[in-house]
Amino acid sequence: MSEPANAPVPSTPLGIVCGGGSLPFAVADAAVRRGRRVVLFALHGWADPERVAAYPHHWLRIGQLARGMRLAAKEQCRDVTFIGSVVRPSLLSLRPDLMSIRLFIDLFRGGDNRLQSGLGHVLERQGFHVLAPHEIAPELKMPRGAISAARPAEPDNRAIAIGLKLLAATSPFDVGQAVVVADQHVLAVEGPEGTDQMLRRVAELRRNGRVKRRPGTGVLIKAPKIGQDSRIDLPTIGPGTIERAAEAELAGVAVVAGTTLVAEPEQVTSMADRAGLFVVGVDADGSP
Repeated sequence: MSEPANAPVPSTPLGIVCGGGSLPFAVADAAVRRGRRVVLFALHGWADPERVAAYPHHWLRIGQLARGMRLAAKEQCRDVTFIGSVVRPSLLSLRPDLMSIRLFIDLFRGGDNRLQSGLGHVLERQGFHVLAPHEIAPELKMPRGAISAARPAEPDNRAIAIGLKLLAATSPFDVGQAVVVADQHVLAVEGPEGTDQMLRRVAELRRNGRVKRRPGTGVLIKAPKIGQDSRIDLPTIGPGTIERAAEAELAGVAVVAGTTLVAEPEQVTSMADRAGLFVVGVDADGSP
């Protein structure tokens, strides 16, 4: 549950485990505006070094769980949050510390939600408090309705309903959080590559003539998995999402309101308006 607006600001720093994209910095800035110090624990290969340098920070490699907890304790970060894109690595590519080995061997047998939730439970057993990004920056939650000038047409609403049903059906298998639907035809389902790469795949299919729908048709739909740990890996859109959706020649983007985060919402709106895309928050059943 989010703290009320007049809640006292905790005196201890907030630790932000920082992956790719702009959302970690949007959340960090929101915390700073509220008067809280932040410390970034930036992941090598994912976090933007230039942007990380603007904040107190430490660099970590995926698998350095024990080192991360030691640094967080040294910085007195009892509250931590996980933000930003990270493509799930293979076990062979990891160089885990001893604390991570047992965790990863067990949790890598499942999907991303199982792995991330398991990591959160480990941190809590060590005395840390895992916060959801929207608890820190509730203003980044997607509202219900359109934040763009464009609005979805009736074919788009049908595509949104199909996409949400598909994501609900695949949710028990702990796969992706996104799908692209055009004219009631599923063009792509998100896998381990992430949303941006999925949209690049749709753009490539259009260029190759494998998608016959006219430009300006199709919707990117994003929704959290059923039973997903809301503190970790909520669906997110940002300026990069809008750029990729425009390149894929879609009509717009639909996400579940209240459970999707919008990085840099003003820029998202302006980019969508320039591209003629709609960006809309809907209920989980597709109602606008």
